[in-house]
Amino acid sequence: MNTTTAPSPAAAPATGRWRQLVADWSSDQQAFQVSWGKAMMWIFLLSDTFIFSCFLTGYMTVRMANTVPWPNPSLVFSLNIGGVEVPLLLIAIMTFVLISSSGTMAMAVNFAYRRERVRAAILMFVTAGFGVCFVSMQVFEWSKLILQEGVRPWGNPMGAAQFGSTFFMITGFHGLHVTAGVIYLVTVAVRLLRGRYDAVGKTGGNYQIVEIAGLYWHFVDLVWVFIFALFYLW
Repeated sequence: MNTTTAPSPAAAPATGRWRQLVADWSSDQQAFQVSWGKAMMWIFLLSDTFIFSCFLTGYMTVRMANTVPWPNPSLVFSLNIGGVEVPLLLIAIMTFVLISSSGTMAMAVNFAYRRERVRAAILMFVTAGFGVCFVSMQVFEWSKLILQEGVRPWGNPMGAAQFGSTFFMITGFHGLHVTAGVIYLVTVAVRLLRGRYDAVGKTGGNYQIVEIAGLYWHFVDLVWVFIFALFYLW
């Protein structure tokens, strides 16, 4: 004689959670109460964190293990202003510009969630402008090192040969991220001005894409803080 066993009260919530998990992933909309766009951006940033961590760890290992003196960043990255060498002046301005861009990006996200798309788009353009300014100053910095100081990825007349390879690799990879971020912000801002996101979502507008773009931009800014501390101040 067959008998059926009713599920225990404790097993019912667990079964419900598993069903919700399967529904989230199969619906192709959200997982764990987080939208797919935001979840994928977090996964991308996590993978990028591993890459930058490997670069910075490798740089620190090479620098500490090197027997040849490492160039003094205060002298290498100085600017001549009125006949006086000012150490790290350009780097300080670059850092200020990038940190300021985080503030304008945060304001853009705030206006986006308040459905003020014009203000949000303007602030995103301002943020992208800060990014262009940062990359332009980085191009000037590279040009000065290559043309005036003679630094190359395979050599360095001021000390350890690995200085050039680690510097161009780390700052170049970060500059590539800033450039991609500028393109990303401008694209989202233009679509925002055109009302592309107004008819999306249950509430008549879904501006979460602005927050997702902000996550990427804040990550780029945070990475620069570590580069600034470990490469220019150490």
